[in-house]
Amino acid sequence: MSRVFVCGLGAVSPAGWGVVSLSEALERGEPLPVQTLERPGWTKPLRARLVPNPAPRPGFLAHPRLRRTSPITQFAAGAALEAVAGLQSNPRRDHRVGVVVCLQSGCVEYSYRFFGEVLRDPATASPVLFPETVFAAPASHVAALLGNTPLVHTLLGDPSCFLQGLHAGIQWLEANQVDSCLVIGAEETNWLLADGLWHFEHSAVISGGAGAVCLSLDPATALPVELSAITDTHTYTTFKNRARAARAMREQLPPGSSAELLCDGLSGSPRADAPELAAWRDWAGARLNPKRILGEGLMAATAWQCVAACDAVARGRYPAANVSLVGCNQQAVGARFEGAGSSLSDLSSGAPAGSISP
Repeated sequence: MSRVFVCGLGAVSPAGWGVVSLSEALERGEPLPVQTLERPGWTKPLRARLVPNPAPRPGFLAHPRLRRTSPITQFAAGAALEAVAGLQSNPRRDHRVGVVVCLQSGCVEYSYRFFGEVLRDPATASPVLFPETVFAAPASHVAALLGNTPLVHTLLGDPSCFLQGLHAGIQWLEANQVDSCLVIGAEETNWLLADGLWHFEHSAVISGGAGAVCLSLDPATALPVELSAITDTHTYTTFKNRARAARAMREQLPPGSSAELLCDGLSGSPRADAPELAAWRDWAGARLNPKRILGEGLMAATAWQCVAACDAVARGRYPAANVSLVGCNQQAVGARFEGAGSSLSDLSSGAPAGSISP
């Protein structure tokens, strides 16, 4: 199969706007401050880590397509434009960019506002709000900003869906349907989400934002990072629960070494983290837990995992990084990123049979 390279990264998170802000927060290793969200009918507020307002305000937010958009679209656009910044300086005007936007909850803020108006008086509910309630809205706006986007898809699922988005991008690249593919994971924060999460895990802190990884087959446009493997998707069934699926995912990735990084999805909840902890108990290298610092960003948190892993490899801190995703209710999937300047045999013995290696 073709070699697939990472040619750009982007991030918007509670740490700020940009990959640099994300990386600095993760390097400090201290959980970011928690803000409060008021829940109607409750005296005790909910907890969240909110994305700060950008300073200065980015010029792209003045684009006509973004004047009335939900925060999730603004986050996705910010991460996307950062990830393709290198491509946009390319003199080729016919460069085709595919876009895959991965969501779990989607446009909650505008959905809440619109359906609130419907309940109060259906005859006066604003039709301007309705288009922003649909799951495809962020992808549509990002595509309009980028231009020349022959393929634009929206994938819905639990947080593991982001790696399926990367795999879809690889297929488009190998079929020569696009020249590069931008995969985005995004979410926004609202008391509805915070309330729903609280019912499943009282200690979790909801957060929002976006992360973006841009893929290409052209090493000339790449960061020094290669996407070397994506495992099969190990779905949860009666015969394969989360723990077994996590072990099966782990077995399809190279064993790794003490010099490598594991970027996992642990949130600090003993119950929720148990399957992933058990699967990686033999890991000898460094570990990074973005959720413990940034909060439970759902699909955005998965994108932050991949961005953080790629950034660490690109800066030469680790020769390779594994990303572990044990989704909340669907499947376990893993991925591996390696320094593009080294051959696969230099870094590991190779991914075991059954993994999807670009």
